[in-house]
Amino acid sequence: MYHTIQQRVRERVSEFLKLEFGIEHLDLKLEIPPQVEFGEVALPVAFDLAKRLKKPPRVIAQHIAETIGPLDGIEKIVVAGGGYINLYLQRSNFFALLSDARLDQLETSPRPSDKVIVEHTNINPNKSAHIGHLRNAALGDSFVRLLRFLGRTVEVQNYIDNTGVQVADVVVGFEHIVNLSKDQVASLIDDPQVKFDFYCWDLYARVSHFYEEDPSRLSLRAETLHNIERGGNPTSELGDLVATAIVRAHIATMLRLNIQYDLMPRESDILHLKFWEKAFNLLKENGAIVLESEGKNRGCWVMKGIESTEKDKQDSTTEESYDEDKVIVRSNGTVTYVGKDIAYQLWKFGLLGKNFFYRKFHVYKDGHVLWMSSSQPGTDPEPSPRFGGAREVYNVIDVRQAYLQNIVVQGLRALGFNDAADHSIHFDYEMVALSPRCCADLGIDLSAEDRKRPYVEVSGRKGLGVKADQLIDQLIAKALLEVEKRHSALPAQEQERIARQIAVGGLRYFLLKYTLHSVIAFDFDEALSFEGETGPYIQYAVVRSKNIFRKYAEEKPAFSLEGLRARMRRCPSGKFLDGAANNEVWGLILLASQLGVLSTQAVASREPAVVAKYAFALAQHFNNFYHKHRILPEPDPERKEFLLMVVDIVMRSLEASLSLLGIEVPEKM
Repeated sequence: MYHTIQQRVRERVSEFLKLEFGIEHLDLKLEIPPQVEFGEVALPVAFDLAKRLKKPPRVIAQHIAETIGPLDGIEKIVVAGGGYINLYLQRSNFFALLSDARLDQLETSPRPSDKVIVEHTNINPNKSAHIGHLRNAALGDSFVRLLRFLGRTVEVQNYIDNTGVQVADVVVGFEHIVNLSKDQVASLIDDPQVKFDFYCWDLYARVSHFYEEDPSRLSLRAETLHNIERGGNPTSELGDLVATAIVRAHIATMLRLNIQYDLMPRESDILHLKFWEKAFNLLKENGAIVLESEGKNRGCWVMKGIESTEKDKQDSTTEESYDEDKVIVRSNGTVTYVGKDIAYQLWKFGLLGKNFFYRKFHVYKDGHVLWMSSSQPGTDPEPSPRFGGAREVYNVIDVRQAYLQNIVVQGLRALGFNDAADHSIHFDYEMVALSPRCCADLGIDLSAEDRKRPYVEVSGRKGLGVKADQLIDQLIAKALLEVEKRHSALPAQEQERIARQIAVGGLRYFLLKYTLHSVIAFDFDEALSFEGETGPYIQYAVVRSKNIFRKYAEEKPAFSLEGLRARMRRCPSGKFLDGAANNEVWGLILLASQLGVLSTQAVASREPAVVAKYAFALAQHFNNFYHKHRILPEPDPERKEFLLMVVDIVMRSLEASLSLLGIEVPEKM
């Protein structure tokens, strides 16, 4: 609702500036004053106009305030300081509208119908997911929820690199270390006593040692990688079997965190359907890549003169290290990761002139279908949705991939697709590491130097990390102990459901509360805490508010929230809102109305932490309100209904905020 007021003010002021001064297309910034004593909306436009109009900001502000006329929903306009225009809402009118508003939906002008693609998670299908992957998935999923909240059409993709080095290494492990055939691996996958993604986690670490013992064995990796890319051979069949089983494990893991996808494009299909061949020809025809005839890159197809910032160079600690002349196709004919990604990015924007076939891969409990790309026509009678063809693409990949993402964008520009390049956005974030104390808890032996570090990087090759499922299991177990203490009479199934909701809430909030460029040093003690700035703290604020209504309904069986909202809309309680004495309660109501504004900021800045911090602040203010006001014992019936309405407004805003963070609210805590 506050977002709607801001939109009205912005539109009216823009219209006034055009008519009064002939000024158009000014980026009108609206601010939220730090205290309600200064109004509810602050307009610093006079400072922006001072140079253009050659007048002091305060003179301009005074002129606007005196001549703009009435604004819908605004009670008064006051000029403050050197030229701020402070707007004061009609409190009772705003409260009445808020009482009946859908706080889980954003009331705004129509949004572009153009599709947005958000690609996230993208775990190599060679082992179980770890804590770092969870940050990527939680960020991507919450960003998708925010975009949809703002009215955007979003397609969620989870790219599967099933022909990459990591899959090849696990296949090397099966073929040359544990010596299992394809049928034996299939039996391993089907064995209920074996968690296959965990098995591959350990095997992947063994392969690293296998190479270290004899570097000549790296030729096995190259041979296996080539066979997997080529397809149609026993090695590629084994690779497909392993990758598909691991993907199913990843989907199950992410579903535990309330994360779903629409499409999983596979790298193998990009190769087999000649996506890369088409992109390769386009790159050659446009001179974007050249064949080197001498030097270290002899025989390679190279993109030359890569433009990158110093930070990109520093952050490029991936296997594909920084080089101003980037190899796209190696001399042995294999395509680098970035080459295939250029083809994939072209397809996302509908610029490749080719398409995948599709098949159903998984049907979620809510009926939503997860599709997977295929290189062969499907037999499913239900047609797939129209995938790809986006206006805007967000690639959720950590900051260390900045250099490679930059090459993809430069590839688009080299082909003349500047608009697509402008809308190809790297949603970058810092890694999740382990605290030395966490390593000790896991029994990981660190060097004296590593023990002094603030954090230790996760390394799948070394088997160093926190498996996602193990982490979730530990969180659920800890939450269950607390639930059993507080609600021993509940059936075991209900206790477990509540524990899962609390655990997932705690984990998702932990992953989302940090800004993107903060390194998260994962620590069991902090992650398992249910005090302070945590998801359970916010969940409990909602549970507490629901308990108020449950108890009140026991006293008055005829009570309904719908009836209360209708009464508040017809008869707003102005006497409980107006004046300085009511500023504290009014401030809580105003804060509860600002989810739309904060969500818009979160999307613009690509910072879901904005909403996480907002939800925590709102929960804090609500808890202060709860302890200060005796709601159910309130003797004045009119004031009691007003206080109940305040609780309802906050409850709905908190629930909507938690939903954007992918966090459910338990019935009890």
